[in-house]
Amino acid sequence: MKKTVLITGASSGFGLMLAKSLHQQGFDVIGTSRTPEKYAAQLPFKLLALDVDNDASIKRFTETLFQHIKHLDVLVNNAGYMVTGIAEETSVELGRQQFETNFWGTVKVTNALFPYFRRQKQGQIITISSIVGLIGPPNLSFYSASKHAVQGYFKSLRFELDQFNIKVNMIEPVWFKTNLGHNAISTTTNRIADYDAYRTKANAATQKGIDDAEDPSIVVGAISKLIEGKKSKFSNPVGKMTGMILFLQSYAPKLFENSILKSVTSAK
Repeated sequence: MKKTVLITGASSGFGLMLAKSLHQQGFDVIGTSRTPEKYAAQLPFKLLALDVDNDASIKRFTETLFQHIKHLDVLVNNAGYMVTGIAEETSVELGRQQFETNFWGTVKVTNALFPYFRRQKQGQIITISSIVGLIGPPNLSFYSASKHAVQGYFKSLRFELDQFNIKVNMIEPVWFKTNLGHNAISTTTNRIADYDAYRTKANAATQKGIDDAEDPSIVVGAISKLIEGKKSKFSNPVGKMTGMILFLQSYAPKLFENSILKSVTSAK
């Protein structure tokens, strides 16, 4: 029997690519968007309204979802965005909103679906995090912090859900060619003169990561393998150099730190 997969944030980026790919493979796909009316007519899969920042929207969505499906096999937490900028120059309010979407939005949607997964005694929760949830690069302090929080939450959750035969997996991509970087919210006020030179370099390094990003189909393939049961690891870094980055961070921390510093100082 074909699996039913729910993907949040499925109107663009990884979510859209994954939804189209799984639909073509024969999966029953349900996507979400804050404004599904803008995209639904163009898409081959069902798109439902969901704003992960809004508790009432989550409640309405959950009630609506099970009017369209009777069984849910996989939840893919994909909705999110990125705040960039020097930590001291970034307002707490902007950082709080980053957490509201990337962390609390993900948690609240997952929590809303727990009862259904538990009754089924079966399911899978896949969350798209980021390599920055495993390391801490400059110019991405609040984004990195939100992804570290997501990693920690699901790291603990997997043990609690094991008794219900619910799998928990993380995907941690490096830079990939999606709209994440181009739609990032950057600090434009509260500029501190002491950071002027560093800010220019840091922004250039971030932009280089976006410009040199890999094909996102690699991430779609990695998620598909998890859904198909071909992999079962909790943590799944995806992209060039991820293995080397994590190895250096654990076993050659000074070399790792120097490489991060150099990536900024050498940026043009």
